[in-house]
Amino acid sequence: MKSLVFERNVARFAAARIAASFGSGRGAAVGPLRLLETDPPTLPGPDWGRVSPLLSGICGSDLATLDGRSSRYFEDVVSFPFVPGHEVVGILDTPPGAPHTGEPPPGVPRPVAVGDRVVIEPVLGCAARGIDPPCDACADGLLGNCERIAFGHLAPGLQTGYCADTGGGWSSAGLVAHTTQLHRVPDGLRDADAVMVEPTACAVHSVYRAGIGDGDTVAVLGAGTLGLGVVAAVTTLGATGRVPAPGELLVGARYAHQRQLAARFGATAALPPAQLHRAVRRRSGALSLGDPTKGARSATLTGGADVVFDCVGSAESIAQSLAMVRPRGRVVLVGMPGKVHVDLASLWQREVQLAGAYAYGTEMFEGGLRARTFDLAFEVVGAHQLGDLVSATYPIDRFEDALAHAGTAGRRGAVKIAFDLRHGRPHPGHPAWRGESLPGTEEVAQ
Repeated sequence: MKSLVFERNVARFAAARIAASFGSGRGAAVGPLRLLETDPPTLPGPDWGRVSPLLSGICGSDLATLDGRSSRYFEDVVSFPFVPGHEVVGILDTPPGAPHTGEPPPGVPRPVAVGDRVVIEPVLGCAARGIDPPCDACADGLLGNCERIAFGHLAPGLQTGYCADTGGGWSSAGLVAHTTQLHRVPDGLRDADAVMVEPTACAVHSVYRAGIGDGDTVAVLGAGTLGLGVVAAVTTLGATGRVPAPGELLVGARYAHQRQLAARFGATAALPPAQLHRAVRRRSGALSLGDPTKGARSATLTGGADVVFDCVGSAESIAQSLAMVRPRGRVVLVGMPGKVHVDLASLWQREVQLAGAYAYGTEMFEGGLRARTFDLAFEVVGAHQLGDLVSATYPIDRFEDALAHAGTAGRRGAVKIAFDLRHGRPHPGHPAWRGESLPGTEEVAQ
């Protein structure tokens, strides 16, 4: 069986960093990622099952790792060698624990069973690590904040796809998942929709971290997978009252197809990033502290947006976000930042909140109601048919082409690129697994 394996190799890591300076995704050709023949990973315990991937997405964090741009902060919370791939829809081949028999009572969800399509919730919290009692975060359902991600009976790894013991989605050898990580995919969802659930869950969680108020002006900077997911989550959850509905939802999107998608998902206005600053100023009635003749998007506003979602995570995007948020407003970092140099004087002087939004777990509604982030993500994906964002797929033996495409997705009119592990395998007989033609801006790559 074939797997893409990322090894610890300092020389190749440095080579990847140099190659990636000519374009994101190019580091794969010379970096520590190799296509190898591998055996399936060993089941860590009785509550684990085997999953054969169908589709596995390429995430921005994957590209940062392969390009040699990821922060050294992660060195202590990953283990080598690992198989990447944490955005995964697959078939459950071996059930965790005792096999499920019969149908549950009406109104009770059927547990996952052999042959089901499942989405993996990749965070490796206390339950997956066999730690009992769980840490305070896991006990409260905040799996993304687990305090034990380098401990327990698994090798260090903040998620499946960064842990040597679990395997990952970029593999025909499959992966192993704990029962708490498995979500059954409804029959009505396409494989392309299902592979979008994990990144959408990140977007949903960021919306709850933002603390949006009724009628707020909300700005979203960046309209790749995460930015478009934030727009879809805000509009879906706002329409049903699970979060307050903003008065304005303004999106800064670099490419025309991104602006069209943002408008389709409910943005009030979708503009080039350079124009977002001006739109926020006009909507909020703020004044600009910079020289208006220079048109600088980083000129600090006296007022501004109540909430800004930074879905890029660069020094430039963080500076722009801080410049257009109002005093005592909130900037939510959704895109993964690395080591950046940003002037934080305005954050201090204007008492702005800068909040991270990582992963998912359990979200809290008004009145003390709670819901798992992935359940909400399934709803958002279905409401907007987010599988349409899957623009092209590749077999894993064309991984260099796939990663180069992912690194230039916006320029090429694409959004999400994924590996397709379905072809050439026995058909499991599931009515929703028909090898459907994936929607998007390019033909499916075979």
